[in-house]
Amino acid sequence: MLTLKTGDKLAFFEAPFHAYDDQSGYVSPLKDDVLRFLDAEKNPLWRDGNPYQFWTAHREGKPIGRIVAHVHRQSNELHNLSRAHFGFFDCAPDRDVAKLLLDAAADFARQHGQTELAGNFNLTAMQQCGVMTGGYGAEAFTDMVVNPPHIPKFLKENGFEPFFPMRTFELDIATANTPSNRINAAEGYSFAPIIKNDFPALMEQARKVLNDGFKDNPMFVPLTAEEFSFQAGEMMAILDPRLSSILLHQGQPVGTIICIPDLNGFLKANRSRIGWATPFHYLRYRLNRRRAVIIFYSVAQEFHGRGLMGAILAHTLQSLRAAGYEKLGITWIADQNKASLRQMEKLSAKPLHQLHLFKKAIP
Repeated sequence: MLTLKTGDKLAFFEAPFHAYDDQSGYVSPLKDDVLRFLDAEKNPLWRDGNPYQFWTAHREGKPIGRIVAHVHRQSNELHNLSRAHFGFFDCAPDRDVAKLLLDAAADFARQHGQTELAGNFNLTAMQQCGVMTGGYGAEAFTDMVVNPPHIPKFLKENGFEPFFPMRTFELDIATANTPSNRINAAEGYSFAPIIKNDFPALMEQARKVLNDGFKDNPMFVPLTAEEFSFQAGEMMAILDPRLSSILLHQGQPVGTIICIPDLNGFLKANRSRIGWATPFHYLRYRLNRRRAVIIFYSVAQEFHGRGLMGAILAHTLQSLRAAGYEKLGITWIADQNKASLRQMEKLSAKPLHQLHLFKKAIP
């Protein structure tokens, strides 16, 4: 018997482990983070008054699917939309499960007066975003969306259409074409590493540069200090200070790159839970980490066109090589972002996965 439940956080976390096999490549965020995302008292997205609801689908008492739906009012106001978002859509290869979950999300959108439902947004465009539609079998990095091919198939069967194509990338650090761009200290440029002792202040600088550099990007909503801290706060525990930095011009932040060690091997070994074996797995991960991932990079708009992005990437590649990293992942880049795609081509980065957003009109 198939049943639908709402509000069961533990079942929400467990659902993908029952829905997907080991060959799917899916790696869950840490359990505590998933529960934190859903907490109405902790997540500033919900405290700002954005309505949300989440469901799990159960067969014979076992959660085998999940979905969350919400209305991001700030996004709708900024981009003149009447859209509800769905996210964390994961389910077993069962059409009935998919329909049950997607219908629940569509009903939520309708009840809140929205005319469109779109996703995955886990939970915003600046967190995990998209549905994987190509590159199955390629090993993902932290913060990349991974799903089996039946997920986009079920979305299409339920009336959703793909839009906004994106790609992720992988770079072999040893053979990468390092950009020739270099910053000129004589012109007032310098790099400041993001270190734990100054983490809050430096991450606030990174937030301001991100908001400035991305403000004209589609779907982007400027992040408040509270939202950014909520999303990025856990990075301090796994930070490698050699990899992330702020680019300063005459002491003012004008560029940033947030690059962290890839956690997927560690998360997979722990099944994304904190347990008695976690310290052992974490120590092994720290001793053997060879993969890193760029979460985002940005240059303030006033400084666009000066080659600073190439200089930031050159600086980061030099740091990665010196630290012994071998592979670098780059989270999603939209197909319409020609400048960033050219940057990937110059680096000799290879496409890893293809993703799309999916949307459906809500009568």
